[in-house]
Amino acid sequence: MLEKSPFPGMDPYLEGYIWPDVHSTLAGAIRELLAPQVAPNYVTFVVPYTVKDKSPGAEVAILYPDIGLVLHDRAEQPVAEYEPATKATKPDRIVPAEISVRIPVIEIRDRGDNSLVTAIEILSPVNKREPGWEVYLVKRKKLHAGGVHLLEIDLLRRGRRVVPDYGYPASHYLFSLWRAGKNENEIWANDVQQPLPVLPVPLKSPDPDALLPLKTALDLIYKRSLYSLSIDYAKDPPPPEFSEADKAWIREKVSVVSG
Repeated sequence: MLEKSPFPGMDPYLEGYIWPDVHSTLAGAIRELLAPQVAPNYVTFVVPYTVKDKSPGAEVAILYPDIGLVLHDRAEQPVAEYEPATKATKPDRIVPAEISVRIPVIEIRDRGDNSLVTAIEILSPVNKREPGWEVYLVKRKKLHAGGVHLLEIDLLRRGRRVVPDYGYPASHYLFSLWRAGKNENEIWANDVQQPLPVLPVPLKSPDPDALLPLKTALDLIYKRSLYSLSIDYAKDPPPPEFSEADKAWIREKVSVVSG
């Protein structure tokens, strides 16, 4: 059993079927790391909101905890051609047309008036494809118009980027910061082979930014949640597929633990 991921940055195996648990526990770890930094003038909360996912079947590498998924084995004796059909063929799977997905957001609030100062959003698959993509963009605009800082953490390679393409290099992971009152955003492009950045978390002026060591947060949840027991490093990471060079590097990293 591993206490630490074999990767120096994001572990791509966390993007698979255990992602919903990774998502919720990571939000708690981020709050844990930030709360003592921003005290006593600010308080932190993990506040979930609900999004309707109208295409849960599109997630081939993830299992929502509240999906009723049924698989059938059709390796049964076929009906002879001359016999009348007595029942319909069983479906391969049954997936609900729509489910409710709870997404945790880390909020930093002014302790004096309880106003929202900063929101930290860990993007979910539903945020990165239609119709959730458009819904998320509307939410972002409302936060920005309301004078709230927004830090976006995108640790999923699949789906659309919610940040417009301003010519930054293509990357596996992306982090962006929209500071209140500014019509620009700060972007960090990150590949699987790179260490994760330490991200600034802005507060009210003139207070200095808090610091979020993202790798520390991931290391905390990896150890506490015993994620190595849920990961088979002998297999390829969940989709989308990496380049041949990245796959060779990944195989080298996991060879120690899967050999």
